[in-house]
Formats: sequence, C-alpha cells, structure tokens
Amino acid sequence: MLTTNETQLRVPKTLKIFVDGKFIRTESGRTFSIFHHGTQTLYAHLSQASRKDLRNAVDAAKKAQPSWNAKSAFNRSQILYRAAEMLEGKRQEFCEIFETILGYDSAKSNQAVDAAIDSFIYYSGFCDKYPQVIGAVNPVSGPHHNFTTPESIGVTGLIASEKFDFGMLVAQISAMVCSGNTLIVLLHGEGTAVLGPLSEVFATSDFPGGVVNILTGYIDELATQFGSHMEIDALAYAGTDSALFGKLKTLGVANMKRMVGTPKQPHALENILGFVEYKTVWHPVGC
Repeated sequence: MLTTNETQLRVPKTLKIFVDGKFIRTESGRTFSIFHHGTQTLYAHLSQASRKDLRNAVDAAKKAQPSWNAKSAFNRSQILYRAAEMLEGKRQEFCEIFETILGYDSAKSNQAVDAAIDSFIYYSGFCDKYPQVIGAVNPVSGPHHNFTTPESIGVTGLIASEKFDFGMLVAQISAMVCSGNTLIVLLHGEGTAVLGPLSEVFATSDFPGGVVNILTGYIDELATQFGSHMEIDALAYAGTDSALFGKLKTLGVANMKRMVGTPKQPHALENILGFVEYKTVWHPVGC
C-alpha cells in the first residue's frame, strides 16, 4: 500500500471539450496526449474534437446567440468582469500548467495570467461604450433623423494560434463575445493545455450555456470545416499559415463569411469592430 507522496501514483487527467455549458467527451471517443515540458512524461489526455463535435458546438452557439445578444451591454460587462475574478482565483492552476507544460518560469507564468485578466477587464469596460464611440447621428437633407448603430454579427469562430499567447487568446474571445456574438474556439498546438481551467472559468462566470464553446483537436482536420460551415457568420484565424488563411477565405465565400486575421494588439477597439455589423435607421421627424 502506498503511504507517501513520493510513491503515490499520479492519475492522468482526461480533459473534456466544453460545449453548450457542459463538459463532454468527443463523440468519436478519440484523445491525444500532452506531456511535461521537454520530456515524454504524460501530463493529460485531451479530447480530440471531430467534425460532428464542431457541428454540435455551432448548434449550441446558434441557439444561445439571441438571448446573449438580448442581454443589456451592462450585464455582459458584469459577466466578463466576473470571468476576470474567476481567472484570478485559478491563478495557481494556470501557472502550474504554464510551468509544467510550456516550461515558463514563475514570473512569466504570472505575467501570462495578468495579461489574460487585463483582457477580460478591458473588454468588460467596452461592452456598453463601443456603440457610443462608433455609432453616429448622420447629417441628412430632409425631414428625417438618421442614425447608425452597431449590431452583433451572430455565430463566430476562432482558430487560435499554434503559438500560445494566453493574454491574446482571452482578448480575442472577449472582443468577440462582448458585442453579443457567440463563439466556438479551436485550441491546438501549445494552447491545448489550458482547456480544462479556461473552460471552468466560463462555466462559473454566469455565461449562459453555448455562448463560449471550446474544442481541442487538430487544425488539419477541423480548419476547413470552420471555413465552410454555413452557420458560422464570422471566423478569426490567429495562426501564421497564410496559405490556410487564403483557403479559409475561399471556403467562406458561399455564405459571405466575415474573415478576420490576427489582431495587431490585444486591446483595441478595432478587435470588437471586426465582429459587428452596422444598422442605419431613417426616422421621419416634423410634420
């Protein structure tokens, strides 16, 4: 019988994908492994999402979008701020992952967590402000009041970068959902390690089920499905493969999918504007 921590066998985790507010196994039952940095010591098994998992995630996002969009901007702001609070509470867990899987030192790990918290708070503050910044009352000739306001684009997708940047990842997620969009994220490469705790942040931050869905898997298998899916209204590709980005643009032509590349900086108004549309209203005034 094992009696000391030194001889206690560690039970490897099997991390599930996050769809419709639930932690589920991929429908195919497939997994892939991640290891301690620079070794072949197993850290965890991750669910390998399939095309059917993506379709299920899109269905969940489409179902959740009307109610998420209908929430007040202030309420969405509160929820994003709550996500920052929950992320701060899981700082130690994230730092352990960064040090164990990515080889970060303690200082770099904490900087990564700080950057992600800042991203949640930045876009939390913008939820009820960006419409005032970019909306307009337009000068027109005639007895009309003419104004333009932004609206969410709908169901969005994010193919995360294979080069992991936690602050940028959270910034992209926050920028896409703060205006009322719902989202399906594909984590691959170095970033897959954060699947578990990041999903838990969204599950415990008052986000309705289906607003943020997180898949892990292989980009070669799922990228083209993101590009061709008719119910994904906009797609952000944060990777570095220009040929793949061109292919995704071609695939998205069929449903006029909005295609957005890697942001120039994590915190910027333009990161929100890439995922909104504009509505201009003419209203008669006078007699």
